[in-house]
Amino acid sequence: MSAAGTGPQSGPGPDQGTRPGAAAGESTGPASGAARPKSALRDALGGLTTRGRSFLAAGFAAGACAYVLGQADLLRVGLLLAALPMVCVAALLRTRYRVSSGRRLSPARVPAAAESRVHLRIDNVSRLPTGLLMLQDRVPYVLGPRPRFVLDRVEPGGRREVSYRVRSDLRGRYPLGPLQLRLADPFGMCELTRGFSSQDTLTVVPRVEPLPPVRLSGEASGYGDGRQRSLALAGEDDVLPRGYRHGDDLRRVHWRSTARYGELMVRREEQPQRAGCTVLLDTRRTAYQGSGPDSAFEWAVSGAASVAVHLLERGFSVRLLTDTGMSVPGPDGGFGGDSSDVAGLLLDTLAIVDHSDSADPSLSRAYDMLRGGKEGLLVAFLGGLDEEQTAVVTGMRRRSGTAVAFVLDGAAWSREPRDPDSDAYGERLRMLREAGWTALPVAPGDTLPELWRGADGNGAQPKAAPWIPGGGAWRGGAA
Repeated sequence: MSAAGTGPQSGPGPDQGTRPGAAAGESTGPASGAARPKSALRDALGGLTTRGRSFLAAGFAAGACAYVLGQADLLRVGLLLAALPMVCVAALLRTRYRVSSGRRLSPARVPAAAESRVHLRIDNVSRLPTGLLMLQDRVPYVLGPRPRFVLDRVEPGGRREVSYRVRSDLRGRYPLGPLQLRLADPFGMCELTRGFSSQDTLTVVPRVEPLPPVRLSGEASGYGDGRQRSLALAGEDDVLPRGYRHGDDLRRVHWRSTARYGELMVRREEQPQRAGCTVLLDTRRTAYQGSGPDSAFEWAVSGAASVAVHLLERGFSVRLLTDTGMSVPGPDGGFGGDSSDVAGLLLDTLAIVDHSDSADPSLSRAYDMLRGGKEGLLVAFLGGLDEEQTAVVTGMRRRSGTAVAFVLDGAAWSREPRDPDSDAYGERLRMLREAGWTALPVAPGDTLPELWRGADGNGAQPKAAPWIPGGGAWRGGAA
């Protein structure tokens, strides 16, 4: 629960939020209202409701008629009608409410199309009960309608909790708040709005699909027992010993080295060595058509997130690389780190990744990053490729051990008619396969788990789905 500060006290001016950890009541004082009485009165009059303005107009009209007709009783009625909203304004200005608020997200990071619940808490830290309070929290329109709540009365020292749900089909980071508190008089003549200062952020990450375990060719060091490698080589003559330390198991004493150096020497402990994987995401704007949660680019982002999380769970050290040269985690690709922390970092990065607006929409910068990186598994999610970019991608294969490419066909995703005599997309796939890539065609409606099964380099090589004349799109998926 994040503290959102201390709320309205004397009505004038904005409230000063309490910092987290401070006492709930140490906030704005009555002095802030005395500093700008004219501004406070102007704000209060601006808060008159339709009922209050109607009473005020009726009072002035009755007073004018009483003056013209010379009716004293009508003048008294006009004064009563005009005085009632002004009395409500004065009473609301002199209200000494001291309230604090808090907000808690459960959870604060959700996948796209999933719901998160926002809990709001209002505490009355004054010695007087509050009147009618109306709460309104600011949320982006993507998350749904703006929530509103009405609290009838909060006793001194009392607390009220309310909650609402938010949901977004689009990934991103969305601010929640600040919370607004509307004060109203019992007659409904005037309403004043006061805002807290605190905000929270809801992170909507891409959808992560569970993938089946697939043994990729050349990844013996990434799965199973192959992950455990000893720093000491297997040969008896190649053992790298170290000096004996108190507590070392005597069964690990290497007697030949002990005789050579004249002191007890032991073999080094086996240490795990994690296989490295690079997930390449093509973000070039020219490579994708369309927008929205069902677009080709969103499919690629979701696929990159799913593969990254799957390989982290399988024991790989994963980094994310984009066509702009951005590498996460670390500026140098920094393999390693706790898998849960790396997964959170990758998902947070993919939550806000967008099309690159580079003047040179090329994959050459990603190629340069791979050239200096460690060898390992390379999984690429690529949009539309021309002949030049295909040549760059084929060169990436020489910089990695095993390479798997999910190639999205722009014409199929945009539903544009295709020339039956032209098979540029199939030609691109053929060039990648000849260079050693496991190239998988991706058509609308294909699911990543089914395509992932075709990533096994020892299995049957998937074929491009046939194009049906007049259909304007590729049908089917991986073989």
